[in-house]
Amino acid sequence: MRLVILDDYDLASEWAAKYIRNRIVQFKPSADRFFTLGLPTGSTPYGCYQKLIEYYRHGDISFKYVKTFNMDEYVGLPRAHPESYHSYMWNNFFKHIDIDPANAHILDGNAQNLEEECQAYEQKIAEAGGIELFVGGIGPDGHIAFNEPGSSLVSRTRVKTLAKDTIVANARFFGNDLSKVPTMALTVGVGTVMDAKEVMILITGAHKAFALYKAIEEGVNHMWTVSAFQQHPRTIFVCDEDATLELRVKTVKYFKGLMHVHNKLVDPVLSIKDQ
Repeated sequence: MRLVILDDYDLASEWAAKYIRNRIVQFKPSADRFFTLGLPTGSTPYGCYQKLIEYYRHGDISFKYVKTFNMDEYVGLPRAHPESYHSYMWNNFFKHIDIDPANAHILDGNAQNLEEECQAYEQKIAEAGGIELFVGGIGPDGHIAFNEPGSSLVSRTRVKTLAKDTIVANARFFGNDLSKVPTMALTVGVGTVMDAKEVMILITGAHKAFALYKAIEEGVNHMWTVSAFQQHPRTIFVCDEDATLELRVKTVKYFKGLMHVHNKLVDPVLSIKDQ
């Protein structure tokens, strides 16, 4: 497990974007060999998406042969609703890059049969050859995607009832009216993300500090689902200084001492112009 600590949100976002860029460029995707990327929504990955858009506009990266699978979507929220994750992804990322809409997969929270939708999603991931890199964010209670506290650590894509804390946290997107916040969602499972060849989790802000502490300094625990990734062979946690506030000083010192190694993953930053 790697813990990459940057000074602030902007630098953490840039490091993550450079890492994604390097992984895609190194992979050399083509018409018969797509790079498969798992993606989150929310405020944390926004800065990373903005940097990736910038790299695309500069001609350094292409998403033409990239397939994406998003982590989750609300149940019952119209696809065109400004707070749906379809809207988030298209407005903040997809419409600014050269991805083929047919290759951008997002769960359909309005499907006739939600169970079948979840099973079909797992099937699509398998048919794509599995996920090369799954990028995720976490909630203050340590949930990844909508795998709320108590979720099985081997869970698959399924329908989930949202925890009260999650509903309250999301109320800010719905005019602070709790009655308008969806109470259910479709989400990939912890096991779904664990199956990815590599996982990168973005954690920024002091309000996520206790979750980061639970994720890396304590044991694997289904009440903090992000802790499962201690057992993944290739996990990178990318965080800012504020997110490390609950970690032991020696833990922070240890990982900061490895930054010269971690920075080799993004320096030099690669470009398709050089291929």
